[in-house]
Amino acid sequence: MIIDIDQIPREGLAVEKDFEFLAIDLVEESAVFLSPTHAEVVIRRVGEEVWIKGRLTARLSFLCSRCLSPFEFPVDSRFDLICLPEEMDMRKEELDEEDMDKSFFRNGQIDLREIILEQINLSFPLKPLCSPECEGICPVCGGIRRDGYCGCQTAEEDPRWAKLKSLMRDKN
Repeated sequence: MIIDIDQIPREGLAVEKDFEFLAIDLVEESAVFLSPTHAEVVIRRVGEEVWIKGRLTARLSFLCSRCLSPFEFPVDSRFDLICLPEEMDMRKEELDEEDMDKSFFRNGQIDLREIILEQINLSFPLKPLCSPECEGICPVCGGIRRDGYCGCQTAEEDPRWAKLKSLMRDKN
Protein backbone atom coordinates (compact mmCIF):
# COMPACT_ATOMS: atom_id res chain seq x y z
CA MET A 1 0.00 0.00 0.00
CA ILE A 2 1.71 3.14 -1.27
CA ILE A 3 0.97 6.43 0.51
CA ASP A 4 1.59 9.59 -1.51
CA ILE A 5 2.98 12.18 0.91
CA ASP A 6 1.36 15.09 -0.93
CA GLN A 7 -2.09 13.45 -0.59
CA ILE A 8 -2.01 13.25 3.24
CA PRO A 9 -4.71 15.60 4.58
CA ARG A 10 -3.81 18.29 7.09
CA GLU A 11 -5.62 16.41 9.91
CA GLY A 12 -3.75 13.21 9.05
CA LEU A 13 -4.67 9.94 7.41
CA ALA A 14 -6.07 7.00 9.37
CA VAL A 15 -5.63 3.55 7.83
CA GLU A 16 -7.13 0.33 9.18
CA LYS A 17 -6.29 -2.65 7.02
CA ASP A 18 -5.45 -6.35 7.00
CA PHE A 19 -2.17 -7.24 5.30
CA GLU A 20 -1.36 -10.66 3.86
CA PHE A 21 2.32 -11.60 3.95
CA LEU A 22 4.15 -14.76 2.99
CA ALA A 23 6.23 -16.73 5.48
CA ILE A 24 9.25 -16.13 3.24
CA ASP A 25 8.97 -12.38 4.03
CA LEU A 26 9.80 -13.04 7.70
CA VAL A 27 13.27 -13.03 9.26
CA GLU A 28 12.42 -16.11 11.36
CA GLU A 29 12.71 -19.04 8.97
CA SER A 30 10.32 -21.33 10.85
CA ALA A 31 7.57 -18.73 11.35
CA VAL A 32 4.22 -19.11 9.60
CA PHE A 33 1.27 -16.71 9.61
CA LEU A 34 -1.90 -18.11 11.22
CA SER A 35 -3.94 -14.99 10.48
CA PRO A 36 -3.55 -11.81 8.43
CA THR A 37 -1.76 -8.90 10.06
CA HIS A 38 -4.21 -6.24 11.18
CA ALA A 39 -2.82 -2.70 11.26
CA GLU A 40 -4.30 0.53 12.61
CA VAL A 41 -2.11 3.42 11.54
CA VAL A 42 -2.30 7.21 11.70
CA ILE A 43 -0.05 9.15 9.31
CA ARG A 44 0.59 12.86 9.76
CA ARG A 45 2.76 15.26 7.84
CA VAL A 46 4.68 17.81 9.93
CA GLY A 47 6.82 19.97 7.68
CA GLU A 48 9.15 17.67 5.76
CA GLU A 49 8.66 14.90 8.33
CA VAL A 50 6.00 12.21 8.19
CA TRP A 51 4.94 10.79 11.56
CA ILE A 52 3.56 7.28 11.54
CA LYS A 53 1.99 5.90 14.68
CA GLY A 54 0.26 2.56 14.77
CA ARG A 55 -0.64 -0.76 16.26
CA LEU A 56 -0.50 -4.15 14.61
CA THR A 57 -1.83 -7.54 15.62
CA ALA A 58 -1.18 -10.96 14.12
CA ARG A 59 -0.97 -14.64 15.05
CA LEU A 60 2.07 -16.63 13.99
CA SER A 61 3.39 -20.12 14.53
CA PHE A 62 7.02 -20.59 15.58
CA LEU A 63 9.16 -23.61 16.34
CA CYS A 64 10.50 -23.63 19.89
CA SER A 65 14.28 -23.16 19.95
CA ARG A 66 14.65 -25.82 22.66
CA CYS A 67 12.13 -28.60 21.94
CA LEU A 68 11.33 -27.87 18.26
CA SER A 69 7.59 -28.04 18.93
CA PRO A 70 5.33 -25.58 17.08
CA PHE A 71 3.60 -22.97 19.23
CA GLU A 72 1.36 -19.98 18.62
CA PHE A 73 2.92 -16.54 19.02
CA PRO A 74 0.52 -13.59 19.22
CA VAL A 75 1.84 -10.21 18.06
CA ASP A 76 0.37 -7.06 19.57
CA SER A 77 2.82 -4.28 18.87
CA ARG A 78 2.73 -0.50 18.87
CA PHE A 79 5.15 1.63 16.89
CA ASP A 80 6.00 5.27 16.40
CA LEU A 81 8.16 6.31 13.42
CA ILE A 82 9.44 9.48 11.86
CA CYS A 83 10.14 9.39 8.13
CA LEU A 84 12.16 11.98 6.27
CA PRO A 85 12.79 12.54 2.56
CA GLU A 86 15.74 10.49 1.33
CA GLU A 87 17.44 13.70 0.17
CA MET A 88 17.84 14.77 3.83
CA ASP A 89 19.83 11.59 4.51
CA MET A 90 22.32 12.52 1.80
CA ARG A 91 23.01 15.91 3.36
CA LYS A 92 24.70 14.34 6.39
CA GLU A 93 28.03 12.60 6.42
CA GLU A 94 27.51 10.90 9.80
CA LEU A 95 24.46 9.61 11.65
CA ASP A 96 23.68 11.10 15.05
CA GLU A 97 22.06 9.20 17.94
CA GLU A 98 18.73 10.89 17.18
CA ASP A 99 18.88 9.65 13.57
CA MET A 100 18.56 6.02 14.67
CA ASP A 101 14.80 6.41 15.17
CA LYS A 102 14.19 7.81 11.71
CA SER A 103 13.41 6.19 8.40
CA PHE A 104 13.53 7.66 4.93
CA PHE A 105 11.14 7.71 2.01
CA ARG A 106 11.82 8.41 -1.64
CA ASN A 107 9.94 9.97 -4.52
CA GLY A 108 7.35 11.45 -2.15
CA GLN A 109 5.92 8.01 -1.29
CA ILE A 110 5.89 5.67 1.69
CA ASP A 111 5.26 1.95 1.33
CA LEU A 112 3.05 1.19 4.32
CA ARG A 113 3.18 -2.55 3.61
CA GLU A 114 6.99 -2.47 3.96
CA ILE A 115 6.75 -0.59 7.28
CA ILE A 116 4.20 -3.07 8.69
CA LEU A 117 6.38 -6.03 7.68
CA GLU A 118 9.43 -4.42 9.28
CA GLN A 119 7.50 -3.87 12.53
CA ILE A 120 6.33 -7.50 12.59
CA ASN A 121 9.91 -8.71 12.16
CA LEU A 122 11.08 -6.39 14.94
CA SER A 123 8.48 -7.84 17.34
CA PHE A 124 9.95 -11.37 17.18
CA PRO A 125 11.81 -12.80 20.16
CA LEU A 126 15.51 -13.51 19.63
CA LYS A 127 15.03 -17.10 20.79
CA PRO A 128 11.43 -18.31 20.35
CA LEU A 129 10.36 -20.54 23.25
CA CYS A 130 7.07 -22.38 23.73
CA SER A 131 7.38 -21.48 27.44
CA PRO A 132 10.17 -20.04 29.59
CA GLU A 133 10.29 -23.33 31.51
CA CYS A 134 10.83 -25.47 28.38
CA GLU A 135 13.60 -28.00 29.06
CA GLY A 136 14.06 -28.93 25.42
CA ILE A 137 14.74 -32.42 24.13
CA CYS A 138 16.66 -35.26 25.76
CA PRO A 139 20.14 -35.51 24.23
CA VAL A 140 20.05 -39.30 24.60
CA CYS A 141 16.64 -40.45 23.31
CA GLY A 142 15.41 -37.26 21.60
CA GLY A 143 12.15 -37.18 23.57
CA ILE A 144 10.55 -33.89 24.51
CA ARG A 145 11.23 -33.41 28.21
CA ARG A 146 8.03 -31.49 28.98
CA ASP A 147 6.00 -34.51 27.83
CA GLY A 148 7.31 -36.53 30.73
CA TYR A 149 10.35 -38.09 32.34
CA CYS A 150 12.23 -40.24 29.84
CA GLY A 151 14.54 -41.93 32.37
CA CYS A 152 17.70 -41.42 30.35
CA GLN A 153 21.02 -40.92 32.12
CA THR A 154 22.29 -37.53 30.93
CA ALA A 155 25.01 -36.82 33.51
CA GLU A 156 28.00 -37.44 31.27
CA GLU A 157 31.45 -36.56 32.42
CA ASP A 158 33.39 -34.11 30.32
CA PRO A 159 36.59 -35.90 29.21
CA ARG A 160 38.51 -32.63 29.44
CA TRP A 161 38.15 -32.75 33.26
CA ALA A 162 39.14 -36.44 33.63
CA LYS A 163 42.85 -35.73 34.31
CA LEU A 164 42.03 -33.16 36.99
CA LYS A 165 39.54 -35.56 38.58
CA SER A 166 42.19 -38.31 38.74
CA LEU A 167 44.64 -35.88 40.36
CA MET A 168 42.03 -35.01 43.00
CA ARG A 169 41.37 -38.73 43.66
CA ASP A 170 45.10 -39.40 44.02
CA LYS A 171 45.43 -36.50 46.45
CA ASN A 172 42.77 -37.94 48.76
